[in-house]
Amino acid sequence: MFDDSKYLTIRDWSEEDRPREKLLRKGTSALSDAELLAIIIGSGSRNESAVDLAKRIMSSCQNNINELAKYSIQELCYKFKGIGEAKAITIIASLEFGKRRKTQENIDRKRVKSSSDIFHLFEADLIDLNHEEFWVALLDGANKLIETKRLTQGGSNQTIVDIPMLLKLALERKSASVAVAHNHPSGQRFPSREDDKVTHKVKSGCEAVGIRFLDHLIIAEGGYYSYCDEGKL
Repeated sequence: MFDDSKYLTIRDWSEEDRPREKLLRKGTSALSDAELLAIIIGSGSRNESAVDLAKRIMSSCQNNINELAKYSIQELCYKFKGIGEAKAITIIASLEFGKRRKTQENIDRKRVKSSSDIFHLFEADLIDLNHEEFWVALLDGANKLIETKRLTQGGSNQTIVDIPMLLKLALERKSASVAVAHNHPSGQRFPSREDDKVTHKVKSGCEAVGIRFLDHLIIAEGGYYSYCDEGKL
């Protein structure tokens, strides 16, 4: 049986070990992911502190924030005692806010010079998805970003790409060049035969209307495969 007399809440801890006080004294970088999550959660349950609950949540996703971001509100509530709908919504909202900050940083990039730059344009939008999406980056004559846009959304292992729609969008936005990307929820970075076919169609379509095709990236497990880097364009 649980012994209340032996249980310490965060308020009972030494002040230097409390996440909020630690953040005030040492800054955000001094806190672990679990401690930051504990601050977001705000409180634990009768039998578990917010930090212990946060550690349990992080442990379930291999202490990987990208894996945590894949949980839905319903999954968080179901998997973790002490997480109700309000706390789950707070966690999801916090992760989305961080993703939008990353997206804004990418939009502010001055110029796309490499496959790594292209990866960072799409990373925040594609990294956590459990289904496939196909995106395009529209760029001007100096390879400066005009816009990134999702073109299609598919199932867990395939999405259909509308090449005419891609080209129409590029022409409407007066793009001088484009790069495309899609994700593999399976974690497999290498292209399929269908990926090769799509790449060839995009390249042929761009050549037909006088738009440079810079690259096609496959994004999975925090990394990517670049058709350009592999000499396949």
